Amino acid sequence: MQEVAEIHILLLQIAAILLAARICGEIALRLKAPPIIGELCAGIILGPSLFGWIAPNEVLSFLAEIGIILLLFEVGLETDLERLVKAGPKSVIVALVGFVLPFFLGASCSYWIFGLSPMVSLFVGGTLTATSIGITIRILSDLGRHRELEGQIVLGAAVIDDLLGVFLLAVLYEFTLSGSVTMAHTGQIILYVGAYFVLAPLVAKILSPFFKRYHDYSDLPGMIPIVLVSVVLLFASLAHSVGAPHLLGGFVAGIALSRRFFLPFGAALHLDPEFTQRVHDQMRPIIQLFTPIFFVVVGLSLDFNAVDWSSPFIWTFSILMGAVAIFGKLVGPWLIKISIPMRIAIGMAMVPRGEVGLIFAELGRATGVFGATVYAGIVLVIAYTTLVSPFWIKKYYEYFGGHLPAENGSDSEESKS
Repeated sequence: MQEVAEIHILLLQIAAILLAARICGEIALRLKAPPIIGELCAGIILGPSLFGWIAPNEVLSFLAEIGIILLLFEVGLETDLERLVKAGPKSVIVALVGFVLPFFLGASCSYWIFGLSPMVSLFVGGTLTATSIGITIRILSDLGRHRELEGQIVLGAAVIDDLLGVFLLAVLYEFTLSGSVTMAHTGQIILYVGAYFVLAPLVAKILSPFFKRYHDYSDLPGMIPIVLVSVVLLFASLAHSVGAPHLLGGFVAGIALSRRFFLPFGAALHLDPEFTQRVHDQMRPIIQLFTPIFFVVVGLSLDFNAVDWSSPFIWTFSILMGAVAIFGKLVGPWLIKISIPMRIAIGMAMVPRGEVGLIFAELGRATGVFGATVYAGIVLVIAYTTLVSPFWIKKYYEYFGGHLPAENGSDSEESKS
């Protein structure tokens, strides 16, 4: 009976999450705010920050993970990898600067200004390196900019940033457990992740023609979503098994089934545009069902009741770390050759920490590195960057009429191609 009762409550929670996401998303849209803000606020309202009706649990986290995997699959499906590769050098610069600078500044400020221990300071810096690829891409997708030059640069930088975050997270976690870091273990993680990114696209490219051929011969409806969801989850599982985030598996699967897929050594895959459109049409309802769950769960994870609002440390620490978090992501784009408006747009798109920052913060809390006060301050920093970013990005694009010059005040040839 206890198990039945728990299932009953879980079903009510999922229903409440879906309805609240829809209602709050609609309200946000009517108020000319990004729908993602409504979905995040739905989680804050339902979660421990306000009413406390729903707390994050393993099942909701699992459904949220499926949502972000499918969202990035859709983005990968629409991505021209040739353009993504062309934007690669720019993405690398944006990612490296946006990773190193917040880490160094966050750790230094924590240690020298607030007197925190070296381990706590390293974890604070690690949390500030994060970029939520899910939130970033959702914002750009809502604005129709994820296929443009700045969208490709941000997409590539966010993926690299995620990988660097995985390495740093693994190193810090090992250090908290053993007090030391072994080069063998770190090298193993790098080797596994590198092997995945080499082999996964190759396997996907081999499977794609068989997938299309089977679809042409099958008379049973529903084949596309069943096989595609299975492929996406398979890639996500493989990604996790070699130490990469689940969501990168979905991204790679989407790239592999896109209209033009290029392997690192230049091989190409061309799919029928009509078939690709059919994939979009049949997958979209599933993606629209699961994706809001992810953003609501991010809101559920932001517990503002854990914050001691009367503490001067909370305000000084969170405001300074928030400034570091924003500044650290805005600098990188100024080192690449594009227009000033596009540099600003890329920097703003890299700011949201979201679920990636929460993963760092939760690991710091669970391992005893973060005390209650520091953890609350970090949660506030994540909230600042996550909730404010969609607003300022939307307003920024409205100012430019949804069009940004790429170079020298006009579109570059790269952005037009």
